[in-house]
Amino acid sequence: MARWAPVPPDRSRLAEILRSAHRIAVVGLSRKPERPSHGVAAYLQRAGYTIIPVHPVAGVTLGERVHPDLRSAAAGGPIDIVNIFRRSEHVPALLDAMLEVNPALVWMQQGIRHSDVARRLEAAGIAVVMDRCLAVDHQFLGS
Repeated sequence: MARWAPVPPDRSRLAEILRSAHRIAVVGLSRKPERPSHGVAAYLQRAGYTIIPVHPVAGVTLGERVHPDLRSAAAGGPIDIVNIFRRSEHVPALLDAMLEVNPALVWMQQGIRHSDVARRLEAAGIAVVMDRCLAVDHQFLGS
């Protein structure tokens, strides 16, 4: 039996979501500039998005206040995209908060996949992209 995989949004739908998005929660955003999460978040800021760092360690990253979880991040306003930089085995722990926050899109960065979570998100009407880099796709789509 084939393993289920989400159907990623088509190119035009993905470009539409990226164009209309304003606030991106970056789950697992590191303070360390050499980490991929830091580089992608900095790129997203330069592209005009407001990033909302989500990390259990309080502080400020890229000039933005760090939130301990998605629910507190959403207290400041709607989250359009959740961008995940946590290992695949940690993704299920985010599911309830993602359903509550109800972003248009959940993006799991390169190397991150969780089919069961993706299926639940899609059933709730949330688009899912797995195992791809948001910054690379953003550049490719010209958003």
